[in-house]
Amino acid sequence: MRKMDRYQSLLTDLSQVNTPSFVVDKESLKQNLALIDTIKKRTGCKILLALKAFAMFKVFPLLSKSLDGVCASSQDEARLGREEFQKEVHAYAPAFSELEFKSIVHFSDHIVFNSFNQWKKFRPMALEAPHRISCGIRVNPEHSEGTISQYDPCAEGSRLGVRIQNFEENEIQEISGLHFHTLCEHNSDALQRTVAAFEKSFGKYLYALSWLNLGGGHHITKKGYDIDLLCHLIDNIKNTYQVEIYLEPGESVVLNAGYLVASVLDIINCDIPTAILDTSAAAHMPDVIEVPYKPQIIGSDDRGRKPYSYRLGGVSCLASDIIGEYSFDNPVKIGDKLIFTDMAHYTMVKANTFNGIRLPSIFLYDALTRNLELVRNFYYDDYKSRL
Repeated sequence: MRKMDRYQSLLTDLSQVNTPSFVVDKESLKQNLALIDTIKKRTGCKILLALKAFAMFKVFPLLSKSLDGVCASSQDEARLGREEFQKEVHAYAPAFSELEFKSIVHFSDHIVFNSFNQWKKFRPMALEAPHRISCGIRVNPEHSEGTISQYDPCAEGSRLGVRIQNFEENEIQEISGLHFHTLCEHNSDALQRTVAAFEKSFGKYLYALSWLNLGGGHHITKKGYDIDLLCHLIDNIKNTYQVEIYLEPGESVVLNAGYLVASVLDIINCDIPTAILDTSAAAHMPDVIEVPYKPQIIGSDDRGRKPYSYRLGGVSCLASDIIGEYSFDNPVKIGDKLIFTDMAHYTMVKANTFNGIRLPSIFLYDALTRNLELVRNFYYDDYKSRL
């Protein structure tokens, strides 16, 4: 199928779904996984799915063909990974409660602790588990690559990871590995700088350990990502310290593999014509408000770039429920459907029922067969049962 034909087919097919709906494109997932596979084959590293970014277990059978497991940050994520992904489960959280840790131990193969206090507290439970658990410590290399402080794990005052001045060398005899995470949508040159900072502070400890987790934020599947440099870095660490390497991307696995289809409910005349959609930034794509960022819409451009400009607002009563300002070739009409792109990561996992707004339906789309499979709808009980 030619690129233009496929594009038109996509628009036609996605316009058939009820709105609002998340649609995950199986073929785009396969393309991302193929690229991830090449990295694994070239380096022998293991790559995990970060469930905090994407946890649609309907496609776990597809993802598990390429990925080695999942990383979880709670007992429920760990359980989902164990029951549905059925490969390695790596758990980490800034802190575990005693009750939660009992579940974490039951479902996990690797557990990373955020402090030596937590390690000392839970060491007996982890080491005496019925199955072997590989334990690690998260460290903070005190090297920042992020430009947005709330998404920078190494920002000043960060609670994430042990700094070198607090590292307790005498407490790592039963520790198997170290973990760091400094990246967010970065290329491999940022990892190169991070590794240099990490090695300067913590490299000497790796000689006695068996694995190193390079965290997430690697924008592996984005166009222009330097895969050769990533593979060189992985090979160099493995050869220098004789350790197994893990990466745990979330966004890269599902980059450009999801859509959010919404309908125009009303158009209000104010300082700029404002279209009210049946979706919500606050409820269905909260990163639009939290980061903030403006998602792309198929066929649109920034305000003023095309003949007809609009502000797009959500259906909640929150005054700031604004998705962004866009322009279109033709006037937007009540009943039109708009298709937001790159809506797989940090959407379904963060969507909520604020104002009692129902969660978007979920569809799985096969571009080759043009089949749209309804995975699930959401109803009143999904809202009520949370409260």
